[in-house]
Amino acid sequence: MVDRDAAALDDPVGESLRGHHRHLARRLGQVAVYLPQVATFAAVSADPDPAEWADLARLLGRGELADLFSHPAIPPADWEPVFTLDGVQMIGPADAEPVPGVVELGADDVPEMLELAARTQPGPFWPRTHELGTYLGIRENGTLVAMAGERLRPPGWTEISAVCTAPEVRGRGHATRLVRALAARIAARGERPFLHVAAANVGAIAVYERLGFRVRKRVTFRGFRTP
Repeated sequence: MVDRDAAALDDPVGESLRGHHRHLARRLGQVAVYLPQVATFAAVSADPDPAEWADLARLLGRGELADLFSHPAIPPADWEPVFTLDGVQMIGPADAEPVPGVVELGADDVPEMLELAARTQPGPFWPRTHELGTYLGIRENGTLVAMAGERLRPPGWTEISAVCTAPEVRGRGHATRLVRALAARIAARGERPFLHVAAANVGAIAVYERLGFRVRKRVTFRGFRTP
């Protein structure tokens, strides 16, 4: 089966910054980055020339992180490598049933969200990351113990990200419920869910496969420091 609009997933950052997240972007020439404290991701063209790399360096500033996410382009030699991580991109089912028992999180919940992300390290999470899309959580005795949310939004798709559960309540199915709840919301508006996982995290990949996700392709996440 050919996945609808799957080509948009080959450049999820660029497609998001040119579309649904246009209001969260900074631009210079052909390059774009997210606003500070929203996300660190940067978008360049498929085959950036020296002028484009110069624009990205100027847009970010000296010595700043250029997070190219899953883009294969390699910047000039004077850009310092910061990290390289192998991962997989997974796409989810086209429909899902609503899940009860989750709450929608907003600006007032950011301090708790930041604390939970700091404890569990689900990936980059900043004070304005919640502006990327809907974030859902689970509370026990009033305390936020699990959350997940929407991140990149290429046309026809929404990425599920920041899936995390406090260590003391793991094993209760909270992450599964949150992913299912988000997938249902995404499907209800006519889109498909997708996500990214570190290739070494075979346990998480197995969980997502049980939820109906499948690996679309392997990716490499790269970050560089501007000269």
